Formats: sequence, C-alpha cells, structure tokens
Amino acid sequence: MKKINISSDRLERASTMLKAMAHPMRVAILNLLCNGNKLTVSEIHKTLKIEQSTTSHHLGILKDKGVLKSERKGKNSYYFLKNKNLEHVVECLNKCTECE
Repeated sequence: MKKINISSDRLERASTMLKAMAHPMRVAILNLLCNGNKLTVSEIHKTLKIEQSTTSHHLGILKDKGVLKSERKGKNSYYFLKNKNLEHVVECLNKCTECE
C-alpha cells in the first residue's frame, strides 16, 4: 500500500469530520444523501422515523463540521454532501460492517 503524506491541518479536519459522522443516525443521514440526493429536514425525519428536532440537531452538527452543506429554496433548506467523495466513506462503512 502506498504511503500518503497528509499535513497536520488536513489530518485535524479529517478527524473532526469523522468524529461528527461517528453516530448511527448521522451515518443513516449520510446514506440518504448519497448519489447527489438533496433532502429537507422533513424528508429526512420522515424517512428515518425520528423527531424533526433530533434530525435538525444531527444536520447542524454535520454541517458545522464540514460534512454537509445546505441551500435554501423558498421555505425549505435542502441538505447535501459537501464533497461527493464522502460517499466513499459511507460505502466503506457499509462494506466493512457486512463481513464479520
């Protein structure tokens, strides 16, 4: 395996993002937002069957730590992955947890 040199600043950002993602409900949210999906708080909370306030809390953490972005359209804010490469993290988690 090839060694990759990563600056300490990038390691710190990566660590912060991974810590934010390290919650089962947040992984579920990220899974919903894969493939370029843009969803509202209401769509996410209804799909995952969790309270809207809980959904907003998790989305706020993910957005604050640089994992998600949002854009406002009318009355709704649509959430989406800040970087399409984050889909690889979700995919890796799915693959790593299927074999035991």
